[in-house]
Amino acid sequence: MKRFETRAVHAGERRATGATDGEPNGAAAGGSDGNFYPISTPVHLSTTFAHARIEQTDRVLGGEEPGYSYARYGNPTVTAFEEAVAALEGEGHAFAFASGMAAMHAALMAAEVGSGATVLAAEQLYGSTATLLVQIFGAGGVETRFVDACDLEAVEKKVEELKPRAVVVETISNPLLRVADIPRIAEITKAAGSTLVVDATFGTPYLQRPLELGADIVVHSATKYLSGHGDLTAGIVITGAPYDTALDQIRKLVGGVMAPFEAWLALRGLKTLPLRMERQCENARLLATRLAAHPKIEKVYYPAEKDHPDNEVARRVLAGAGGLVSFELAIEEAEEGRAAAFRFLNALDLCVKAPSLGDIYTLAIHPATASHRELSPSRRKKLGVKESLIRISLGIEHPEDIAGDIEQALERV
Repeated sequence: MKRFETRAVHAGERRATGATDGEPNGAAAGGSDGNFYPISTPVHLSTTFAHARIEQTDRVLGGEEPGYSYARYGNPTVTAFEEAVAALEGEGHAFAFASGMAAMHAALMAAEVGSGATVLAAEQLYGSTATLLVQIFGAGGVETRFVDACDLEAVEKKVEELKPRAVVVETISNPLLRVADIPRIAEITKAAGSTLVVDATFGTPYLQRPLELGADIVVHSATKYLSGHGDLTAGIVITGAPYDTALDQIRKLVGGVMAPFEAWLALRGLKTLPLRMERQCENARLLATRLAAHPKIEKVYYPAEKDHPDNEVARRVLAGAGGLVSFELAIEEAEEGRAAAFRFLNALDLCVKAPSLGDIYTLAIHPATASHRELSPSRRKKLGVKESLIRISLGIEHPEDIAGDIEQALERV
């Protein structure tokens, strides 16, 4: 198998478009020998696909022959992106969706999370995923219980007690960047017959490939690092038997499919994932080290820091500590935390104040009023999301420019 960087560049490309399959279409496309294909995958903006003979259409619709018939069932540009992501994950099949939340919903459906089922979810889970479980799946008779995913004894006890249909965790959590011990959690879930669903958005296959560590289903918000340029919304699920057939059926019937233009953008962005992640991780490491010594910083959260609670786990299960850094401002009065955070954010010049991550731009947000806005103050307090907390998603700019902007903003807090 080619190395990760090589796969990122070439995977999914130079697939036969199907334009040369038979006469007369093949001749019009430039030959009927079946060897015609573009070097770069084109955008196939077509809702339907025709064949030279209706017998072939019948076989494609019946699943007897690979091919394309209707956009909800598949698209060549989307397939190219799926093949590329699967190649980077190392195993399994990939299924692209219109958003990360659509991908998570489909993953849970494929895991047969339905009426009467119990889901054990990480306390550190993305807020929208928790809401999806509690409100949408809860209305359908699913019970969701929460556990500290970084407390393996608690995870094991809850899994043994509840025998959940699925366990949902994240590779690196938001915004305190806790790192789940995926290999150990996978051992626990397999022993109980539970499906382990891992949201690997923060890690990407560059830092971790959860399927290789024992996970059953991996989900990414491709809006973030995979595409990397802040110009599309998408999600993707990677899995194998026995979940892949269900995912394919769910996508066809529910219809939350990825559009071809977004797939083309995502495939293009994916090629630079290793280059971007290498720079973003290095920028994050440098910034975390610099902020740890700053007098206006109370605490820095970054898995590579020795005082991070999951430093040992991160070194064992990740190929790097990631491209995000969170920190608490040093303030005297707790009630002034939000005001101080807002003063800091408003003083930023280079860093973009936006509620996302994984872009080529450095992004800064206030988690208490962004990702964790819907949680009660008491719930945020329990999770450690303080009003003085800031999260930085490092971009690919020069590290001195990023640090300089953050430091000048700190002087105005």
